Amino acid sequence: MRDITMERVNETRTQILDTIKSPVLTHEQKVTNMANLADSLLEVLDLPEGLDELLNVEEDEKCICDLFEGHAPVRPRYIVPDYAKFLREGSEFLQLPAPKDLYEAVDSLLIFYKHVPSVTNYPVYLGQLDELLEPYMDTVSEKEAKKIIKMFLRHIDRTVLDSFAHADIGPKDTRAGRIIMEAEGELEDAVPNISMKYDEDLTSDEYAIKAVECALKCAKPSFANHKMFKKEFGDDYVLASCYNGLALGGGSYTLCRLILGGIARKSENIADFKENKLPYVMDIMARYMDARIRFEVEESGFFENNFLAKEGFIHRDRFTAMFGLVGLADAVNILFEKEGKEGRFGNNDAATQLGVEIMDIINDFNNNHHNEYCEYTDGHFLLHAQVGIAEDINITPGTRIPIGEEPQELIDQLNVLSKFHKYFPSGTGDIFPIDMTVHRNPEYVLDIIKGSFRKDLRYLSFYSSDSDVIRVTGYLVKRSELEKLDKGSAVLQDTTALGLGASKNGHILERKVR
Repeated sequence: MRDITMERVNETRTQILDTIKSPVLTHEQKVTNMANLADSLLEVLDLPEGLDELLNVEEDEKCICDLFEGHAPVRPRYIVPDYAKFLREGSEFLQLPAPKDLYEAVDSLLIFYKHVPSVTNYPVYLGQLDELLEPYMDTVSEKEAKKIIKMFLRHIDRTVLDSFAHADIGPKDTRAGRIIMEAEGELEDAVPNISMKYDEDLTSDEYAIKAVECALKCAKPSFANHKMFKKEFGDDYVLASCYNGLALGGGSYTLCRLILGGIARKSENIADFKENKLPYVMDIMARYMDARIRFEVEESGFFENNFLAKEGFIHRDRFTAMFGLVGLADAVNILFEKEGKEGRFGNNDAATQLGVEIMDIINDFNNNHHNEYCEYTDGHFLLHAQVGIAEDINITPGTRIPIGEEPQELIDQLNVLSKFHKYFPSGTGDIFPIDMTVHRNPEYVLDIIKGSFRKDLRYLSFYSSDSDVIRVTGYLVKRSELEKLDKGSAVLQDTTALGLGASKNGHILERKVR
């Protein structure tokens, strides 16, 4: 462990005191923030030379962001337990037998969730809820089942205080899945985030329409291209956190992101970006991720000591890492301006083609970088189109078209997006506010989903233009909670603060309504 300066110690002490005195943080949020600040006093990683000038600089100078994972990772960023195994067998550590009815099943899951860590200190994956609960549906009446499931979902919203907590349903119709959607449409809560694995060969139109109707009420479920994910991961994939494709019983050690606009600003021209600056930054970020992974596996003791691994709910060799990026549009637009070229990303074929060329370079680099502890993905990271953070100013999420610059016609926007979703097995997605009149024609939204998935789009989210629950980037918040926080009142979910930042800095309330 390396020494740090007293100046840094005292700066951290000041931040801890400010956290204690904060009028807008709950007690639980204060404890979490103080734990992160304590972690920031450590220096234990073998950092690559050149990282500091790309990571620890003013926001407009940054080219790499490590997304607040801390200086000494105590656990993997994203953990994806096998909840079906838990319900079949129970847990010795938690002193829970296998549940026998729906009451016991939801009670056991709620207990288990309290013991699943992540970068947010809350579980980022809550399970394939329809399949988990379906075997217990006959143990109670239909009326009881709805009451139990509705209470279960409300309990999650009030205790898992982060809307990066994600559950899955689909692709097949189940009674549990129907009740989950009915309950969510009535509750209109921000947590949990939900994805429907959609496959037009397996998902009936009637069931999919119910999902669309639910999404227009409460911004969930989003729709994942089941055929695409299954081809890449097999049957044992999940959607976790924002929209992250990961392996069941595994997860992701880490997620760092390239800030492509920052790299473009440091480049003289397109050739300099492609041949020098981008490869240099990618190499440093990949070696930084290697160092984080090495510490987690070899020194933290997590996989040797945590009950999740000891009882077989997770397996280290099913973990990978996520090589993220933001600001593809920003990089293209900056580089075009530097070369005096006309056109903007998403609205000009040459600009969009430059985006494809940049993604090919990033993809090729990732395919040639090897990490010994990412066995599940053949020693490679998975690319991830990161959704952004509250502090992002003039940074476009992932490979999206900047808000306010979306093509007039939806089909033109979808055609651009279809060029990029293929690169990101561990997550990308796009968001569409839908005009209220569509409530009377949800088939319109289903047609968008069908056509998009046939063109290999990966993940789509919809919400009504007047919905209280909205999708910020990859997570959900309530407009009403944003207003409370903006007025200085404490709110329940951590992600509301992220959403408030995104509404001010990222203009997420100004998306083009379809």
